[in-house]
Amino acid sequence: MTLATDSLPSDLQSLKALVSAQRAEIERLKMMIAKLRRTQFGRSSEQLEAMIDQLQLSLEELQVSQAEMTPPVEPAPRAVSRRKPLPEHLPRETPAHQHESQYTGCGGTLRHLGEDVSEVLEYVPARFRVIRHVRPKWVCRCCEHIAQVPAPSRPIARSLAGAGLLARVLVSKFADHLPLYRQSEIYAREGVDLERSTLPTGSARAASCCDR
Repeated sequence: MTLATDSLPSDLQSLKALVSAQRAEIERLKMMIAKLRRTQFGRSSEQLEAMIDQLQLSLEELQVSQAEMTPPVEPAPRAVSRRKPLPEHLPRETPAHQHESQYTGCGGTLRHLGEDVSEVLEYVPARFRVIRHVRPKWVCRCCEHIAQVPAPSRPIARSLAGAGLLARVLVSKFADHLPLYRQSEIYAREGVDLERSTLPTGSARAASCCDR
C-alpha cells in the first residue's frame, strides 16, 4: 500500500482531501493492529503475526508519505514592539554630552560623524514660590503728595494664597478627591505649613467666586 509522492495532485483542495484520507486510513490501520494484537494474546499464530507485520509496514509507509506531503511550518515573524513617541507638546531640554578631548591617542583630530538621540520622560515636581510685590512710594517735595501704584488684586481679600495655589487645592479636592488633611500633609513635606483649618475656608471662597 505504497503511495508515490511524485504523483501528488497539483491543486490545494485535492491535496487536502488526500491528506484527510491518509489520516483516516492511518487511524483505521492503528485500530486493526490493536484489535489483532488483542486477538493474538494468549495464542501463537504465524499467519496472524504476518498480517500484523504487513499492516504495521503499511502504517509506516502512510506516515512517511504524509510527512513528505506536509510542508514545513515556518516560524511566525516576531512582532516588533514599538513604543509610542513622547508627546510633542512637552518642553524639551537638551543637555550637551561632549567628548572630553577633540584629539585621539594617535594625535589625530576628531571630526563630527553623527549623533544618537534618545529621550527620557522626566517629572519635575510642583514647587511653591513666593511672589513679592514691591510698590515704591514717591513723594513730592513741594506739596508732599505721595504717589504709589495700587496693590494688585487678590482672589480672596487679605489672603496669602495666590490664584495658582487655590486652583491646586480645588482640583485636588473635587477632581482628584484628595482630602484637605492629606493636602496639608503633602504641603508640610515641602516645608510649607498650611493649617488644615484654613484650607476649607479658602477653597470654599474660591469655589463661590468661580460659581459667580
